[in-house]
Amino acid sequence: MKKGNLDLDSIRMEDVTKHPEVWEKVVRKLRARQMPPMEKPRPEESTYEKIVARLSDALDRAAAQHPDPGRTETLRRLNRTEYENVIRDLLALEIDASELLPKDDASRGFDNVTVGNLSPTLLDRYITAAQKISRLAVGAPRRSPGGDTFRVRADLTQEERVEGLPVGTRGGALIPYTFPQDGQYEIQVRLTRDRNEEIEGLHQPHELELLLDRERVKLFTVTPPQGHKNYDIVDANLKARFPVTAGPHQIGVTFLKNPSALLETKRQPYQAHFNLHRHPRIGPAIYQVSINGPYGAKGPGATPSRRRIFVCQPTKPDEEEPCAARILTTLMRRAYRRPVTEADLRKPMEFYRKARTEESFEAGIETALSAVLASPEFLFRVEQDPAGVAPHTAYRISDLELASRISFFLWSSIPDDELLDTAIRGELHKPRVLEKRVRRMLADGRSRNLVNNFAEQWLYLRNLDLLTPDLRLFPDFDDNLRQAFRKETELFFESVMREDRSVLDLLKANYTYLNERLAKHYGIPNVYGSRFRRVALANDSERGGLLRQGSVLMVTSYATRTSPVIRGKWILENILGTPPPPPLPNVPALKDNTVSATLSVRERLAEHRSNSVCASCHNLMDPVGFSLENFDAVGRWRTVEDGQPIDVSGGLPDGGKFTGVSGLEQGLLHRPEVFVGTLTEKLLTFALGRGVETYDAPAIRKVVRQAKGDDFRFTSIILGIVNSTPFIMRNSL
Repeated sequence: MKKGNLDLDSIRMEDVTKHPEVWEKVVRKLRARQMPPMEKPRPEESTYEKIVARLSDALDRAAAQHPDPGRTETLRRLNRTEYENVIRDLLALEIDASELLPKDDASRGFDNVTVGNLSPTLLDRYITAAQKISRLAVGAPRRSPGGDTFRVRADLTQEERVEGLPVGTRGGALIPYTFPQDGQYEIQVRLTRDRNEEIEGLHQPHELELLLDRERVKLFTVTPPQGHKNYDIVDANLKARFPVTAGPHQIGVTFLKNPSALLETKRQPYQAHFNLHRHPRIGPAIYQVSINGPYGAKGPGATPSRRRIFVCQPTKPDEEEPCAARILTTLMRRAYRRPVTEADLRKPMEFYRKARTEESFEAGIETALSAVLASPEFLFRVEQDPAGVAPHTAYRISDLELASRISFFLWSSIPDDELLDTAIRGELHKPRVLEKRVRRMLADGRSRNLVNNFAEQWLYLRNLDLLTPDLRLFPDFDDNLRQAFRKETELFFESVMREDRSVLDLLKANYTYLNERLAKHYGIPNVYGSRFRRVALANDSERGGLLRQGSVLMVTSYATRTSPVIRGKWILENILGTPPPPPLPNVPALKDNTVSATLSVRERLAEHRSNSVCASCHNLMDPVGFSLENFDAVGRWRTVEDGQPIDVSGGLPDGGKFTGVSGLEQGLLHRPEVFVGTLTEKLLTFALGRGVETYDAPAIRKVVRQAKGDDFRFTSIILGIVNSTPFIMRNSL
């Protein structure tokens, strides 16, 4: 009998290892208890365990005797995030790569997977970026003053202090900015207006402060227009010109905060204030900040980028060429992630000589640097089969390739000198050396990449900026809350990583991170101010692990209501690792407008489950999602909906029944290897830049087994991945 594209009758009498791709699918289904279907008779739990163990052991023994590490792409382009991080580490220069390069397409959940090609249009963008970056890093003079404008999100409430700005201020923006040269710069501020072109919230004088690196540059008084409504004159003079040294600085624009007063309303006042008609601003707000200059430029200054680039300075003409070669060799060794040869140096030196002849020594370095940043050796990570390897053979990758794999996994950036030196000496593959280097890199601040790159994609946090709940139904939502959702989850994930906690704490924890805005949203008292801090939670708290956090709950909801289907699918895919198949093309969508509005979401979804075509998937997804119905579409706790008690009874594909989010967490933690295996799969996908296939399953099981002995600590999983067959080996063509 063949079902679900699996025909087990035809192979059940043969050796398991002859059809590993089929039996790995069976193991995955059995481990998730999705086989046989819930409506069919099922074996006891002990029988499940024995069958899974027997199949897994046979497959693992075969994999150990004949390793199949799969094959990563020979050429993998730096994606946008990696490019930004590499420029930071190579040139000590912070850039916003989203202004220079297009967004990368995601595949298998991550945007570092489909990066094997480089279209002519994208190549042009990389060349333009290389020219801009080299000019900024060297501090080349501009033909005329330039400028940049930074706009504040329209739905940002500006009534409380912005992180990084002085205490006693409210609203505004803190803008990190790299000034290209020493000189005079002009900062201009424009205030937010309503649809009538009147400045919102300006009912009395307000003081606006302009800061450079937290030091006041100028204090403005913003006053409502008297006797007329010409608001253009109000902020026309909100500009100042002052000297700034070249390099990275922070520009702050903010209002001095008046004492807070409780608004007199019959109900608790909304925290959101950004919309004239629903929740108007209490005071004026910043719309945009423009930075223009330099005027009267006085030179490139002593910036971190110049210190990183100019490892020597020629004092006479005959020293220039050797110095240029030394500068470029040092940069190229880091940029190309390997030792540099004479052949590598030839072309950049040609660019240097041409520009040096026409302009100056520094112009030559700038041009050569631009050529390096546009080189395929920089833009692509290259993994080539070594000479003499037989076709279709598993081989161990070189130490230099291993160094790049580790650094781009943990940092999404290039290896630093210590890691590169270890690889060049041929010592990185030694187990003790490898473990020491990995632990050092995890302790480095750059490992936060696993938070804001890996975790943000795994947990869909990047979708937060794309979502805005219906403000008629959720009038107290604003960008402040959106960013608080993101910050809570980032800090929470980072705490598990930095403290080397068990990754099971991601599902069940007795703490979280809150500021006053988020605490009020959650109904947690005694948290004041805009600063995020760790908050211990009571045993009966509605908050804690990932499944109780506003970020996850919001990205798995619609703008108008919750979605048990999306939430259930998210858990099946990202927590259990068994995503349901995509819906068939002829299956109709749930029609909200044809179902009585008085029915609960559970009753509305019964329409789908009554259709036999839909039921097979919805019977898996819906019960999981129903258990989270105590949380609305913006993550608030509730016990009733439209005056009716909410039914939060649910179930998992293993047949377990429970009530609410606590029951869901207990069900997931009952067999922790399932979640840890899913997390390992996600991390391995991110680490390799390719999808996980059935032949990777033995390596994943080995990582999980070894981590279990260390209480599934975060570092044990990372070390397991770095030592795994798919990570340290590769198949030849």
